[in-house]
Amino acid sequence: MRHNARFVRGAVRDATAMPGTGSALSRGDPRIILRTVAQTLAGSSEAAETTTVLVVDDDRANLESLEKLLTREGMRVLVADSVRQALELARTHRVHVVLTDLMMPGSDGLELLEALETVSPDSEVVVMTAYGTIETAVEAMRRGAYDFLEKPLRRVHLVKTIRKAAERRSLVAENRTLREELSALRARPIVGSSPALRHALQIARQAAPSSATVLIVGESGTGKELVARLLHAESGRTGAFVPVHLAALPETIVEAELFGHEKGAFTGAHARREGRIAQAAGGTLFLDEVGDLSPAVQVKLLRVLQEGEYEPLGGRTQRASFRLVAATHRDLREMVRAGEFREDLYYRLHVITISCPPLRERRDDVPLLVDHFLDVYARKNDRTRLEVTREALDRLIAYEWPGNVRELENAVERAVVLDRDGRLGLDDLPPSVVEPAGGPAGMLSFAIGTPLDEIERRVIAATLAHTGGDKQAAARLLGISARTIYRRVGTE
Repeated sequence: MRHNARFVRGAVRDATAMPGTGSALSRGDPRIILRTVAQTLAGSSEAAETTTVLVVDDDRANLESLEKLLTREGMRVLVADSVRQALELARTHRVHVVLTDLMMPGSDGLELLEALETVSPDSEVVVMTAYGTIETAVEAMRRGAYDFLEKPLRRVHLVKTIRKAAERRSLVAENRTLREELSALRARPIVGSSPALRHALQIARQAAPSSATVLIVGESGTGKELVARLLHAESGRTGAFVPVHLAALPETIVEAELFGHEKGAFTGAHARREGRIAQAAGGTLFLDEVGDLSPAVQVKLLRVLQEGEYEPLGGRTQRASFRLVAATHRDLREMVRAGEFREDLYYRLHVITISCPPLRERRDDVPLLVDHFLDVYARKNDRTRLEVTREALDRLIAYEWPGNVRELENAVERAVVLDRDGRLGLDDLPPSVVEPAGGPAGMLSFAIGTPLDEIERRVIAATLAHTGGDKQAAARLLGISARTIYRRVGTE
């Protein structure tokens, strides 16, 4: 919102008009790359997202007129008749463009501009007034407005201005995440603005340009892989982001997956295979659930980190050139004390640590996440976008979310798929969210001395009941592999 609208319009014109995109791409021209990425991501959340416009005006008749006009243009419209109401909507929705009156009783449009810098910094703002002067227009632009419109508004000019403002917001967002999109086009956005999340992302962005090993810790479902992708996207590395989900791999093949193998290295090795370390050359290797590594593989990984070299199974020593990012939901310090994890490897991983906060510690982000997932799953399932009732939103905010963002996402997807009236109300939420029984939401209690096998069996059974018998979803919530669930409970 800090850039002059004329400069941005010129940049957009240049990007769309430049000939010879092939040569421009080879030169790394960011404008052409942005356009190419946007076209490639036609089915992704940002490219296909309906423009959301927040209209702010104390004149009710004008508010209703603008709502009808913009809705007919295919936009999603939110309305507010005061600055206070507008800020509340901006806190709980992903707003692309704010169209606000400049002169209103109490707080005016200029004060709203300043407040939006904190509440919704990605939103573009277009101001409108019947009392416009050159001085007022300059002041609005100086404070970050994208454009300035005088009443009475002309429909064609208004719609064109809003579309251009939305386009500029999209370009800024694409520029910020360009490297991540080029290396992983299906990467999901990190949604939220709570202090706990901002702190984690600040550390990630500071650490990204370095070559230091990063350890990401946090409960299952808190978005550790998204943070790892952010680290890679802002690192400047030209190689690939290579994720390895260790919990999903049988222990017997982890070594071959990481280091690769030569033909004939073991029974069944009918051809040479490149390992994940080699695939990550010049890029980032992400080891999810690093606490699950066996002692033998821990030794080999330590050598890679210390000496910068490794040996494929049955092969010769090779140099390693990658940045390691590891993640775990387990307490590695406690594992070191218990003799389950090598102390020297722990300190090699523990150079920079980023803690992903659980959702219960960032409740302010729940409305934004709900809004985001409603949009994602409405488009994915070709459904009408649901509106959330106040009661349902309050319950979603109050719930403890033991499965964190992943559990919230599942709850919203369920509501979208099973919707019958276009609203997300209390009756659309999972029973465990609406009426937690026998204590805090999603909690189980056990008598002291209960065998661990019994505890494990009951936790898995309760999670399966929560997911409606979906073993894959239950495995994701528990942070274990589906094969573990099958092994514990069979096909029941």
